Amino acid sequence: MVFSREAFNEIAHRRVIVLDGAMGAVLQAYRGSDGRRLLEADFRGERFRGHPQPLKGCNDLLCLTQPQIVSQIHEAYLRSGADIIETCSFNATAVSLAPYALADFAYEINTSAARLARSAADAFSTPERPRFVAGSMGPTAKSASIAPDLDDPSKRSVSWDELEAAYYDSACGLLDGGSHFFLIETMFDSLNAKAAIFAIKRLGRERALDLPIIVSATVSDNGRLLSGQSVEAFCASALYCNPLALGLNCSFGAQALKPYIAALSACAPCLVSAYPNAGFPNHEGAYEQSPETMADCLEAYLSEGLVNIVGGCCGSTPEHIAAIAERAKKYPPRAVPAAGGKAMLSGLDAFELSGELESSVRSGALASQAYRSEFNRLLKERNYDGAVELLRDAVDGGAALVDVYIDDELQDAEEAVSCFLNLALQYAGIARRPVALDSSRWEVVEAALKCLQGRCVVNFARLESCDPDEMERRLALVDAYGAAAVRGRLCQKPTSNQGLKRK
Repeated sequence: MVFSREAFNEIAHRRVIVLDGAMGAVLQAYRGSDGRRLLEADFRGERFRGHPQPLKGCNDLLCLTQPQIVSQIHEAYLRSGADIIETCSFNATAVSLAPYALADFAYEINTSAARLARSAADAFSTPERPRFVAGSMGPTAKSASIAPDLDDPSKRSVSWDELEAAYYDSACGLLDGGSHFFLIETMFDSLNAKAAIFAIKRLGRERALDLPIIVSATVSDNGRLLSGQSVEAFCASALYCNPLALGLNCSFGAQALKPYIAALSACAPCLVSAYPNAGFPNHEGAYEQSPETMADCLEAYLSEGLVNIVGGCCGSTPEHIAAIAERAKKYPPRAVPAAGGKAMLSGLDAFELSGELESSVRSGALASQAYRSEFNRLLKERNYDGAVELLRDAVDGGAALVDVYIDDELQDAEEAVSCFLNLALQYAGIARRPVALDSSRWEVVEAALKCLQGRCVVNFARLESCDPDEMERRLALVDAYGAAAVRGRLCQKPTSNQGLKRK
């Protein structure tokens, strides 16, 4: 079956689509014909019998060593009523496989994971009820936005380039194995998600394909991503990729997640998905919420018209999905609102860019010349703390955007702007606002874009000296990095005239 975004949307407008549950929960409870659970030897199989690292718990490797078990689980979810099954590839990036010394097997694992899921989905598909394969891409255990060492807040445990390269290899495998679309899931940092989106879009350009994407975040008990973004800011950061759906998953159980799904449902002009955990884990890490209890909790989502796609995450099993699928039959899907004309930017919070502020960005009049001269002097001296204090004063004084203006005399400007932004964005007062980038050097702009999880704005006034083809290439890259471009006017839908409003 060739995937059609239009056909999928048509189904989603007729009924609620059901997503499968947790692969890990079923594998942890799996017992073979001899009654025993999976052991180290099962994960290794013959092929990895002499592998130097322990492999138990590397569920994605089972796509190579125990493919029949993975297929059985896919089939169980399809029998339970799932319309979408996820590939067993949540941790199958080179970044996540490195601790197992399996990074070089990322492409092969993803390819096998997609083939197993696609074979099962095709076997259950009918013209009246097609089944779909979502190529699962998890967040990795590393954050591109959060400093792992408070003594050195300008450093990160993983770079954009490392993440993007890893996600690209995974995306190639998932596509070659037959995934219908990609599911970038359990994202606790929108910068990680943007690296995955960039990789998928790069693959799509190379293959001349429209590769649909669902992006799903996870929130903590304060309703924000671990990186600090609100649900509305996450939405503003991810909408640029024209997602098939945006959603929330994992988190802390359906009942507590509901207000944040409602917030996402109110602002997302696309399909909305929700697949929470089966309650809270007990002291042993097990999820004890029964299928009926979980279905009761999710029925509130359905009855209020909050979702288009519903399923389960940690702790959910085929029995949970069967109960959820029965409830989903009773309710119509969420009505998708029309896309508005507002230009949305984001830092940790979401903001509406007004016509007046857009004019300031376009004219380069966001900050005074004195401020910009002092800012660049501090960067030249590598006095990042001083530059941060200057920004904090500007923000405290009412600056709507974080103005990052780089003059032509700054040496090693790419390194300087990256170190500065990584340091500055540790301060919530700065980080909650969108960033406005202004430089005559494309390499500096690109380095900055790789540091920003929010949707920023790039002023192209000083970047237009290149030839038209190069200009268009840069504009396309700005979009691929998830930023908005100002080139005479904002390169997206017209904005309202209501000023900058924090959502």
